[in-house]
Amino acid sequence: MPQELHEDVRALNIGKKIRGLRTRVAMTLQQLSDLTGLSKPLLSQIENGVTAPPIATLLKISRALGVNIGHFFQDGPVHERIVVVRQEERREVTRRFQGDGAAVGYRYESLAYPWSDKNMEPFLVEIDPRSETEMTFYNHLGEEFLFVLEGRVEFRGGDQVITLGVGDSLYFDSEIPHAIRSLCEEKSKVLAVVYSPGK
Repeated sequence: MPQELHEDVRALNIGKKIRGLRTRVAMTLQQLSDLTGLSKPLLSQIENGVTAPPIATLLKISRALGVNIGHFFQDGPVHERIVVVRQEERREVTRRFQGDGAAVGYRYESLAYPWSDKNMEPFLVEIDPRSETEMTFYNHLGEEFLFVLEGRVEFRGGDQVITLGVGDSLYFDSEIPHAIRSLCEEKSKVLAVVYSPGK
């Protein structure tokens, strides 16, 4: 059974924003499912606030709905060309379980959410330690950059297994199914910058 969403996540109203965009363009849940490759039950759980989507899932939904992923972290339209997000203002999404109840193993914070129509989306990601068999693979259009801030992580993508330590970075094509886990006893922290082409 999915874990109850944290109040901060609920306050973002990601599910409500998705439903609002979907109904505004007269798109059915089945059509959104067809466009994203995500199941109707999972999309329904996201829209109803039962579960929060991981970054890759939110990217697929935003692309299908014609908005940037940053749209889901905003309270309203922002038209500034320079935005500052103070540490206490970051928007956190704790993502512990998938729609089927399996542990996902990371949480993320949007670092530049006020600017919705941007080409890159930076996140601070906390990655849980887990076994190889518990790793969850995701893929989406675009590219990603990872920079390890704390800990040690293992990245798996394509047929490669890469270990990264503090100060190491990785840039990859995010259409390749990929997964990451902390190799430490504690969580590792990674700066992730996601680029998703077009809308």
